[in-house]
Formats: sequence, structure tokens, C-alpha cells
Amino acid sequence: MTVAALEGLLETEPLQGRDEDAVANAEFSSMLSEEEKEELKAELVQLEDEITTLRQVLSAKERHLVEIKQKLGMNLMNELKQNFSKSWHDMQTTTAYKKTHETLSHAGQKATAAFSNVGTAISKKFGDMRSHSIGYSIRHSISMPAMRRK
Repeated sequence: MTVAALEGLLETEPLQGRDEDAVANAEFSSMLSEEEKEELKAELVQLEDEITTLRQVLSAKERHLVEIKQKLGMNLMNELKQNFSKSWHDMQTTTAYKKTHETLSHAGQKATAAFSNVGTAISKKFGDMRSHSIGYSIRHSISMPAMRRK
């Protein structure tokens, strides 16, 4: 997972604001003794401290990760290329991709054959028109002198 993805999973605001509101709304505090309230408050402080420590440790580890990647010559662009290549490969191995590729390939072959047939027909038609035109021109040039003699 990338650093950005991990940061997205972490919440940056303290938990106490939302959680205290939820607890107050549920009216649980009236059901607790003073001793239980004190224990929960102490536990809350301890958990907040642990969360702060974990965030600091995670931040230090993320910095260390970046340093190692820099030393190895890895950068964001290389990671993106690798991720794209892997995703492209994974997509190409799916059944849906294979079926779509096969269908489009078959359709392309049919279209190529159809265009070839149309091209052949047009060429033949132009050839027929040209031979007809040449024949007409020859007949016309032969018949003109004959008509002049008459």
C-alpha cells in the first residue's frame, strides 16, 4: 500500500470529540459509578497516548521507507509503471478480456475481408468502365473518318 493510501486510512482528528458525543447521546454516563467513570477516563487517556505514539512510529517508518526507495532508485514514476504493467497483465488474463479480444479480432478479420471485397469490386468496376471507354473511343475514332468520307 502506498503512503497516501495508508494516510487515507488514518484519521487525523482525535477520537474523543465524536466518541464523547455518541456516549453522551446514549446516556450511558448516568448508568456508571464514579469509580467506573474514572477508570474509563484513564483508559481513554492511555488509548489516546498509544494512538499518538503509533502515528509517530508510522510516520517514522514511512520516512524510512521513502529513504530506502530513494537509495534503491525507486521513485513514484517507476512504481506507477510497475503497478500499471501488473494491472494490464492481470486484466489481459481475465476471461472477459480474452473473450472480448477474440470477438474483436474476429470482427476485424471480417471487416478486413469485406473492405477487400469492396475494393476488388470497385477496381473491377473502374476497369470495366475504362475498357468500355477505350472501346468507345476506338469505335468513335474509327467511325468518324468513315463518316467524313460519306
